[in-house]
Amino acid sequence: MSWNQLLQPDLILESSVLNLTPDILQQYQLQGLVLDVDQTLVPIQATEASAALRQWVEQTRQVAQLCLVSNNLSDTRIGGIARSLNLPYILGAVKPSRRKLRQAVAAMNLPVEQVAMVGDRLFTDVLAGNRLGMFTILVEPIVNPGDAIRSYPVRNFEVLVSQFLGASLTPKETKIKKS
Repeated sequence: MSWNQLLQPDLILESSVLNLTPDILQQYQLQGLVLDVDQTLVPIQATEASAALRQWVEQTRQVAQLCLVSNNLSDTRIGGIARSLNLPYILGAVKPSRRKLRQAVAAMNLPVEQVAMVGDRLFTDVLAGNRLGMFTILVEPIVNPGDAIRSYPVRNFEVLVSQFLGASLTPKETKIKKS
């Protein structure tokens, strides 16, 4: 698989994970979601889930199994967020390694093609999911309102390098715009 294929998400949400609806999951026949935590579900320093995220999890778990998989090693922080959402979690994933993603998919007992890797980063989340053969969903990062005016140098660099390597960052399917 070429770099442009490895860095190409299947679906791009031009908004946060909170706009990933059960209808979208059913449209792509997804029965499981492996979710990155930092900036995908909560801002990078957050220690708890927002009310909106708790509501999204409750709605989404009606149609799909969910598991948090984070590169972060803090059981206090990531485990606390996972426990508040009543979700299984895996720490120290070292994405783009596939090992912990494979573990999450196995725990769901679903074919890898029916599980999506959802994250805000190309070189960790999308790359890891594509390497494993998962459906990949790129979302806009969730940040603290005070941080929103800052740019995202790592993400911007990833986009630039991805485009240089041939990824168009036009999704394989369609973009889902903000509602």
